[in-house]
Parts: sequence; structure tokens; C-alpha cells
Amino acid sequence: MPRIAATPEISIDEAELDFSYARASGPGGQNVNKVETAAQLRFDVANSPSLAEAVKQRLARLAGSRLTKEGVIVIFAQNRRSQELNRQDALARLLALIAAAAEKPKPRIKTKPSFSARKRRVESKVRRGETKRLRSAPSE
Repeated sequence: MPRIAATPEISIDEAELDFSYARASGPGGQNVNKVETAAQLRFDVANSPSLAEAVKQRLARLAGSRLTKEGVIVIFAQNRRSQELNRQDALARLLALIAAAAEKPKPRIKTKPSFSARKRRVESKVRRGETKRLRSAPSE
């Protein structure tokens, strides 16, 4: 089976992709009522041998509501008027998701506020407190 490249390191076997077709809503004239142009792409992330475990976890997080409880991503494309263009659109959206998940997140480096930033913060708090003290009624 041919493989589809998502990134230079990750390629997916076409056998892992499951396409089904349905009638699309929207423009298309008489064609819209009789031709199944909308494409539904299903990709089983949980059981995919093509993806590393870390990529699977990031992909599941990125997919959001497109991910079923069974770990299958469902992408529905119906914006184009032909079945082939909708199929390509769904595939492109899946590959973009996988490419985004393949990027390792940059680790956060803990930083501390500088001495001058801490000093400015304290000074502003002191000024604010002074303003509030001056607004209050004089004490006897």
C-alpha cells in the first residue's frame, strides 16, 4: 500500500485511512440531491502503528471534539462541490493535524522577575496604599 507523508519523519499507510461519502449540504444545484460529494475521513489514532506514543497523545489533545471515545479522529469535509476535492480537503486537514502534533513543544524555562521589577512592584503598592490612606477619614 502507498504511504502518505505527513512530515519528513512520519508517513501513514493508506490502509489506515477509512473514507466514506454522504450527501453534502450547501451549494451544488440539482447535483447536491443525488451525488454523495461530502467526504468523511476516519483515522484510528489509538491503534496506528505509524505514530509514536508522544505524537498520539499530542494529536489526541489537538483533535479535541473530532476524536471519539475509541480514539478515532473523524474529519467531515463538504465545502467543495466534488467528491475528490472534499476527499483531498479532509486528507489535508488530517495531515496538518498530524504535522502540528509532531512538533515537540518547547520546554518552559522558569524565570524570576528581575530585582528592578520587584522594586517597581513594591513601590506601586506603597503608592496605592498611600492614596487609599489619604482617602480615608482622619483618625482621632
